[in-house]
Amino acid sequence: MKLATFRAGAARRVGALLDGDRLFDLSGADPAFSDMLALIDGGPAALERAATLIQQQGGEAALTRPLAGTELCAPLPLPRQMRDAMSYATHIRQSSAGSRRLAALLGGDPEAAAKVAPPADIDPIYRERPIYYLTNRFMVGAPDSTVQWPRYSRVADFELELAVVIGRNGRDIPEAEAPSHIFGYTIFNDFSARDAQLKEMGGRLGPAKGKSFDGSNVLGPWIVTPDEIPDPQALAVEVRVNGETWARNTTSDMLFGFPALIAYMSRDETLHAGEVIGSGTVGNCTGLELGRFLHDGDTVELRIDRIGVLRNRIAMPQGSAV
Repeated sequence: MKLATFRAGAARRVGALLDGDRLFDLSGADPAFSDMLALIDGGPAALERAATLIQQQGGEAALTRPLAGTELCAPLPLPRQMRDAMSYATHIRQSSAGSRRLAALLGGDPEAAAKVAPPADIDPIYRERPIYYLTNRFMVGAPDSTVQWPRYSRVADFELELAVVIGRNGRDIPEAEAPSHIFGYTIFNDFSARDAQLKEMGGRLGPAKGKSFDGSNVLGPWIVTPDEIPDPQALAVEVRVNGETWARNTTSDMLFGFPALIAYMSRDETLHAGEVIGSGTVGNCTGLELGRFLHDGDTVELRIDRIGVLRNRIAMPQGSAV
């Protein structure tokens, strides 16, 4: 199933995609599905109930609507937690060089920027254990929304990531059992104010205002249940900006797959249903690596096979400053 959250008047409702172009109103068919967290918390029985409702009532006009013209919200508007990993070696190498290159450019030294090259390999820590940070769960943005860029930043960037939604609580989860804790998959655009991030990372506490501003953690367009994605590390991805393809890759070369991430994150710590875990950026799928950044009015589209396309527009503030 592809499960969405959509707006109906002032209310948000849970729906399931039918035939690629219609939504079935699960909240209307069963008030117990008041929001996506209620569906997640219901566990496998809730998904079975949803499938039964679709089979029995999917043809009822009162419970279906065209996808076109329907306002989609983030499929999980308020996750219980958000964690983001660094799982792709290509991105780790190239973003390191990209950061140094950007710092030189912002410092007015294009000659130094031109000489920057990626390191031969990544720091061994990235192979020893999964590296991740907690990001702001209150900053979740919606598909097709306009991201209002923060006034303190001039360098607007995107990051294409695959994300999982946790489906049930667990502590000390064995890697072999981790897949049973996955509710589904979605696309995550980890928008990044690179100039702000560059300054903050010098403090060695990780990104703050470089990643945390209203609408910066965009999820969508829906959550796809695992039965539709048998191998999350065999998905083609693509980045398009204003219709131009900027990057293509696959999700295949994660240093640590989601089962390993879940096992590590749950060591002596309970993972909760409704948490979101990002894979980290797929190699080459960010402007920092490509040396190309977003401008006012740009539309960025992130596509992942078997999920769909996550689309957003950028609005840069007038008179923005670092």
